[in-house]
Amino acid sequence: MYQHRAEFLRKSFLNLTILLGVFFICPVYSQVKSTPDTSGYRLIVPTFLGNSQRNYYGNEAPDTLGVIWKLYLGKGETVISRRLGSRIWAGAGWTGQPLLVMEDSDLFIIQGAYDHHLKKINASTGKIIWQYKFDDVVKGTGTIWDNRSSDEVRNKVVILQGSRLGVGNYLDSKHIPSYRAISYFTGEELWRLDVKWTESYSRDADGSALVLSDTAYLGLENSLFTKFSPDYRNALIKDGMLQPMIYQELPLYEKKDVIAHRGNIVTESSPCLLDSVIYVASGSGHVYGYCLKKKQLVWDFYIGSDIDGSAVVTSDSCLLVSVEKQYIMGPGGVFKLNPRYSPDSAVVWYYPVENIKYASWEGGIIGSVGINDAYNDGSKPYLAAFSAIDGYLYVVNHKEIETGKLASGPDSPKKYPMPKLVFKTRTGPSISTPLMVDNKIVAAGYNGLHLFMYTDSLEFKLLDKFNTTFESTPVVHDRRIYIASRDGYFYCLGNIR
Repeated sequence: MYQHRAEFLRKSFLNLTILLGVFFICPVYSQVKSTPDTSGYRLIVPTFLGNSQRNYYGNEAPDTLGVIWKLYLGKGETVISRRLGSRIWAGAGWTGQPLLVMEDSDLFIIQGAYDHHLKKINASTGKIIWQYKFDDVVKGTGTIWDNRSSDEVRNKVVILQGSRLGVGNYLDSKHIPSYRAISYFTGEELWRLDVKWTESYSRDADGSALVLSDTAYLGLENSLFTKFSPDYRNALIKDGMLQPMIYQELPLYEKKDVIAHRGNIVTESSPCLLDSVIYVASGSGHVYGYCLKKKQLVWDFYIGSDIDGSAVVTSDSCLLVSVEKQYIMGPGGVFKLNPRYSPDSAVVWYYPVENIKYASWEGGIIGSVGINDAYNDGSKPYLAAFSAIDGYLYVVNHKEIETGKLASGPDSPKKYPMPKLVFKTRTGPSISTPLMVDNKIVAAGYNGLHLFMYTDSLEFKLLDKFNTTFESTPVVHDRRIYIASRDGYFYCLGNIR
């Protein structure tokens, strides 16, 4: 009897805490219906690069880049370090890809911004529906979880979103709740995760979670691969916060990596799924494979460089992994890996890019690789596009090896086969991920956004260019491109009739 009474009191306390959070903790939301209609929604692009394989970017790109509407996102303070102090950042940056949800016939955007807010925006008008305030600039891209088991409006569709560690916080602060769950329909906070202090020099949260059924997987910037429940009904009060239930935490680094990278073992990438294994790239220099059945890391491909981009799954069950030029003797570039083989035999090819410094980067590729596999029925070449710090957009046939050509790898002495290069053009330095949608390429960077088209015979043509500064990755839908800029604005671009 006493056990039942204790359980009843515990649940009552949790429900009271959640209600208090709604009235006293959460920010004021504008223009939210008191009882939103949740019957006719559909997730269009619910996570970074669209799906669990990180290779879908929307349905149809436009032919021109006219400004249909733009929205000022604002600006906000963020602390670089105790020594360097704070900076004011505007708009939104890396990875910053908009998420798309259709409600009946209306399209809505979820976008994090540097004014510390996560925003729900009407995609037709650019009107803000609600805003939720974080403690710092909102970087990275969220993941939207479709919670079919819940009848509650606020828990039906849940946004899992990270931010920087919080203005006024530092690495050694006691609590850093930089990862949170927000109701898509109401903008309410559902829980917040206190990101642990590890041997990594970051406690931010940039990556997009991979959600399988009712379980989420994510490498946080503390470089712990974290398996958790996204459902607030499983959350528990800890340190005065309603926090998600954590099932498992595994380090995505080794002790030697901490020394070699001087604490820069940050995991910023988003995990992908191939068969029954989740693959995640870590700034410690590893690409790890986590077996869902064994619940442990079973595969480890060591590169040694900082790796910021997400591993992308190809139609021939391989991984494309971008490599930054840092902590390595050789050049940065892109690996194609076949994880069916052991790590020492997994390389299919390597494509190096030029070692040219820009800002704080030494070269290589910061963003992820875009591919046309999701739009290819097998009748066209299978292409991969990547934007590099050296200022070039590269397009290769990722299933065709260049005869007689070998490339130096990240460790310099080792040579690997190279894929066939089909297009290379100067677009300016970039940390964004280019999109390949049917016969179009959308490539954003510090020198603007470029829109290309190409024929079946691989003749490429620049259709249009839009000039402003981009770090984030765009998304496309119904002949429109949605993208946030460092100039402070969010843009809807496309054909103006």
